[in-house]
Amino acid sequence: MKWVSTRRASPPVPFIDALFAGTAPDGGLYLPERFEPLPAPTLERLRSADLVTIGTVVGTHLLAGDISELQMGALVRDALDFPIPLVQVTERVWALELFHGPTLAFKDVGARTQARLLHHFTDGTPLTILVATSGDTGSAVAQAFYQVPDSRVFVLYPEGQVSDVQEAQMASLGGNVTAVAVAGTFDDCQRLVKQAFADGEVRKKVWLTPANSINLGRLLPQAFYYFLVARLRQPPVVAVPSGNFGNLTAGLIATRLGLRVRRLVAATNVNDVVPEYLRTGIYEPRPSVRTVANAMDVGAPSNFERMRAMYDDDLERMRGDVAGAAFEDTRVVAEIGRVYKEFGYLLDPHGAIAWLGLQQVLATDPKALGVFLATAHPAKFREVVEPAIGEAVPLPSTLADALARPRHSERLAVSPAALVDLILR
Repeated sequence: MKWVSTRRASPPVPFIDALFAGTAPDGGLYLPERFEPLPAPTLERLRSADLVTIGTVVGTHLLAGDISELQMGALVRDALDFPIPLVQVTERVWALELFHGPTLAFKDVGARTQARLLHHFTDGTPLTILVATSGDTGSAVAQAFYQVPDSRVFVLYPEGQVSDVQEAQMASLGGNVTAVAVAGTFDDCQRLVKQAFADGEVRKKVWLTPANSINLGRLLPQAFYYFLVARLRQPPVVAVPSGNFGNLTAGLIATRLGLRVRRLVAATNVNDVVPEYLRTGIYEPRPSVRTVANAMDVGAPSNFERMRAMYDDDLERMRGDVAGAAFEDTRVVAEIGRVYKEFGYLLDPHGAIAWLGLQQVLATDPKALGVFLATAHPAKFREVVEPAIGEAVPLPSTLADALARPRHSERLAVSPAALVDLILR
């Protein structure tokens, strides 16, 4: 299998080259040159399989010829050593709880698998991991690569725009992890990272590798957990809280491999450039707006380029598979309180947006079942959740430990030169 750029102006490359490069020479993002569906008997077997089995089978299928099933199985078993339960909330709705990993966010799935993929394919060459985060990506990447030999990690986040818990998880590790507080927005952080990767002089001096969903090592493992929804008695509508759109892209990859769903829902906060595109056919990236669902405060989502490439820029085909929905903060906070009171289920702001998007689609499809992705533990957003429900949210021990540790961040202006100086220091 070769891997091709979304912009089709760079030659196809082997997986190992795409994994370590992150972006293609033409500035595009890598995708497989074709999607081969899993055989029907395999898909049937996966309906009752656990996550490690799913990850082993799907991962080996995606990377056929590059890694053996035995190697993939060992890698996935080590990375995904936590549960992902499918929890029924109402008669028609289930939550796929992706927040039971070390940093209590769905990013643990991709980050932990990516760290092991990189270790599997590297020859011991020192790596510099560079990632921008609007919230949970940074803490998951920091934890996944902490104390990994021959690696340095730089996590860029918008200063003052992540939760206290998220900052603690990124900035309290030290060692080979450097948290970088950027005086700007997430989009500024992302732009700085892209500029660093485009800097040929920097890449001559260090081996830069991205760790957000731009990178295939982070993106592809997120397709694994979508196959857990096949346990339901019929293909469901699946609602995905969406910021940089890696999670939704992974869902589309799962469907290309043969997973049957009724529809995917791209649920966003007021940073709604993709729902707007689905509604109007016009895609206009814009500066991000700060919201209570800060991990989704993205005004120019990188992975939307992958989505458009997967549909050959055919809007009608994309609309057939993906519905858009967007919600403002007051609605999100009110829904957290309402769902807790009515159903006893506690949502974080991102899960609440996915819940709302799912309800919007289910209202037009009364026979459908639905799943929403619960991507972060509510305790990570106590400042939003507690006022919404009128109760204190118990703090899991892993978060309490992170908050108790001293933290340190490098402060950085929105300056490519300043970032290069930091990396090469």
